[in-house]
Amino acid sequence: MEQHRTRPPQPGARRGAPPLPPQAGRGPNGGPARTTRPGPQPRGTAQRRPAAVRRPGPATPQSVRPLPNPRLTGLGGGLFCAAVMLVLGFLDQLLFGASLTVYGVLFLPVCVLTAVWIRRGDLLTAPVVVPIAFAVGLFPVADGSGGLGNRLMGLVTALATQAGWLYGGTLVAGLIATVRRIQLVNRRRRG
Repeated sequence: MEQHRTRPPQPGARRGAPPLPPQAGRGPNGGPARTTRPGPQPRGTAQRRPAAVRRPGPATPQSVRPLPNPRLTGLGGGLFCAAVMLVLGFLDQLLFGASLTVYGVLFLPVCVLTAVWIRRGDLLTAPVVVPIAFAVGLFPVADGSGGLGNRLMGLVTALATQAGWLYGGTLVAGLIATVRRIQLVNRRRRG
């Protein structure tokens, strides 16, 4: 009984054919010749493509985490800045006895973070919300014992005496927002 082959014949292997002379089937360098086009494929078999090799990127240490990069809307940036300055005002009153200088120094990094974290479309709100947040955070720090009038008078006095910190923080936020805005406009012109 005769058995039929289930595998298709391999290219280059012929049964019953005389062996080829040594120069036949050789390439220019003496190696096996390569065909540029694949031979006919039997039905039902698909030509395989080589699998894509995925190369791993550079290894990063697990202990180093990237800095947060939130994007705040104009309102979110204002709420963030006001809430942080209010908390810092209470901490200043609790830890440093309502030192206006400490409050002013703590105001500058909050201005930088607010200007950096506000999203591109709301960049012009950064220099607007920063002075408002400065005034909000002054409530617990401002001198004023007694009623509401004394508290407001202490707030106005603190704003007048700490205008340097207020203008400095507003200037920092304005400069950062302006630089980011110029970069955005240049990127749009190029692309």
